[in-house]
Amino acid sequence: MARAQENRTGGGNRTGGGNRTGGGGGTRQAGGRQAGRQRRNGRPRDEEGILPVLARAVREVESRAQRRPLGSEQRTTFQVVAMLAREERTRVKNDPELAEPRRAEQLKRLDGIATILAKTATTDSTLFTLLGDDAEITADARALRREMLEQAGVEAGEDAPAALAADPADAPVDRQVVPRSVVRRRLANPFQVPEYLDDTTPPTPPRRLGSWELLGPLFESFERAADGTASSMELPDPAGRRTPSGLQLMEHQAQLVCAAEKGHRTFLLADEPGLGKTAQALLAAQAAKAFPLLVVVPNVVKSSWVREARHWTPGHPVTAIHGDGHDLDAFADIVVVNYDVLDRHVGWLGDFGFRGMVVDEAHFIKNKGSQRSRNVLRIAQRIREGRARPLLMALTGTPLINDIEDFRAIWQYLGWIDDKKPTPYLLGRLEDTGLTPIDPQFSGAARRCVIDMGIVRRRKVDVASDIPARRVADLPVELDGEEGRSIAAAERELAARMVARYDAAMAARGTPSADLDRDLVHAIAVSERKDSESKKTGENVFGMMRRIGRAKAGLAADYTAQLARSVGKVVFFAKHIDVMDAAEEAFSSRGLRHVSIRGDQSPTQRQAAIDGFVEDPSVQVAVCSLTAAGVGLNLQVASDVVLAELSWTDAEQTQAIDRVHRIGQDRPVTAWRIIAAQTVDARIAELIDSKAGLAARALDGSDAEAGSSADVQVQALESMLVDALAAR
Repeated sequence: MARAQENRTGGGNRTGGGNRTGGGGGTRQAGGRQAGRQRRNGRPRDEEGILPVLARAVREVESRAQRRPLGSEQRTTFQVVAMLAREERTRVKNDPELAEPRRAEQLKRLDGIATILAKTATTDSTLFTLLGDDAEITADARALRREMLEQAGVEAGEDAPAALAADPADAPVDRQVVPRSVVRRRLANPFQVPEYLDDTTPPTPPRRLGSWELLGPLFESFERAADGTASSMELPDPAGRRTPSGLQLMEHQAQLVCAAEKGHRTFLLADEPGLGKTAQALLAAQAAKAFPLLVVVPNVVKSSWVREARHWTPGHPVTAIHGDGHDLDAFADIVVVNYDVLDRHVGWLGDFGFRGMVVDEAHFIKNKGSQRSRNVLRIAQRIREGRARPLLMALTGTPLINDIEDFRAIWQYLGWIDDKKPTPYLLGRLEDTGLTPIDPQFSGAARRCVIDMGIVRRRKVDVASDIPARRVADLPVELDGEEGRSIAAAERELAARMVARYDAAMAARGTPSADLDRDLVHAIAVSERKDSESKKTGENVFGMMRRIGRAKAGLAADYTAQLARSVGKVVFFAKHIDVMDAAEEAFSSRGLRHVSIRGDQSPTQRQAAIDGFVEDPSVQVAVCSLTAAGVGLNLQVASDVVLAELSWTDAEQTQAIDRVHRIGQDRPVTAWRIIAAQTVDARIAELIDSKAGLAARALDGSDAEAGSSADVQVQALESMLVDALAAR
């Protein structure tokens, strides 16, 4: 990052000893003296530049986090402060003109900002996703970055990191583009054929339910899984249905295509990963005659969608939008665009006349406050306004990541609900039940009404019995040496700190009880995440998990190398870049050929790595980022997966395993989780497994107890405290 501009006093000397005052040299010299006086007599030098701007911003976010959950605006501020702090640290370390005392002072201030960021992130673990190298940088974040730099007196474009300068999504929301080929299409066909509803029956007007709050009960009906059955609408028998020449559909795929052919137009296709959702969506569009079709996808799978469209629907040309869309073919039947560039194309996409829209990895829009969610919802609304009964499909193998509320944005995209209530068609179905939310039967009936709107959920075990089974095997490892002892000491220190707080609270009551107070345990665990004193030690559950990941890296790489030499190709997943780096160094030292799939790669680099792993027999390991490579990859050439680090959610872990366990796999799949024994790592693994019940209960009709939506981190701290109290 460029340094804040400072007035210099040597301007006159550079212009001939100050004789050319009319040329500006003297003015600069006088300006420099004046600025110097201001620094001596007014604002101190320490309050110049970007540091005070960052300090004010981060303290505002910290204050908000202590009172209530952060909104989208504060989350954006958190991300931008972290981004600018990293840039400033790099500048300070590499500035040759900076005196060492000054350098040390600025690095100390940056450490303080980093400490506040870490403390704030412990109040909401999802904030850590904003700090990753592959985190999305929205248009709002870019605008705030420019604003902060202007406040600091720095040109926003100076020394911008390449990732910011070159990112095609770096476009203000109001900077819309219209590709030339779109203009040509409009000129060639300026009139759109009017469409009329096939079913002119008006929706049932609200009778009993007009004054009821219904969204909460609808979401709760899925959490309860009242009838114990899978969340999937009834689909027609596909017998006799024609398939594209030379291509074979599985029965479950043909069922959905047949439903679209018979007139169903909204689908939440939540099949487990690996069951061919892409093919189903493309063939459903073909059956519904929903061309032109818009497909919105993560950038990492954009080229994959183009290839799949050419494979499954060869009679319908496909094009992809890159950047401003200069090479877009607007006359194609299928338009594929990634979330990151929707900002600049949202205007013309909404008015283009699409008859269908598919949103892949639809859990990406679960945060309604994000820019990409707003863009998707805006385009879908425009399509519904301009077309009678368009085909709208949301595809995701993991529609529930943390909470039932993750459904909200997806249902709104499909047109089932709006911000406050069900839309008329769903409301009519609810009215027809004759029930209200106070009736005991309402939950089951409401759940079935929503399912029949178009939820389709099939499990591999039910519809793809020819796909071999998978299992997750935990491989405990002992962390020896100095790093292992350091981690153990940090855990003991953390546990002892919580025990001391528990004892102090019990003593303060005056009548302490020998029984364990679970409410107090929970309160201390929550407080521990927020306590600024604990952060002074540099130890918390997040930092320890990262240290454990680094300590496990060599052991996980060793086991991967053994697997590769005995069973063939292996997929290695890690969460942090430094763990990936350590593993790749270990593979190189053993002469083991490998490829790397990361979030900072271009689509061309990514595809080259995938092709190398899949097609080259000598490439034995694919080293993958758990967050960046967990979706959109077909790696069934391998049947063994090594999870070197744990995710915070079961959904992310499952997505990674399903890169291998999918249609086309002909061998049993084993995922080896490397668990650091006798550390918080083992506790986290147990908690992640316990929370896996949420999606099963909501979507698969499981009667297993659903995992709480409470923080895994808080539960891990509670477990540590309970064990420490029991061990006394």
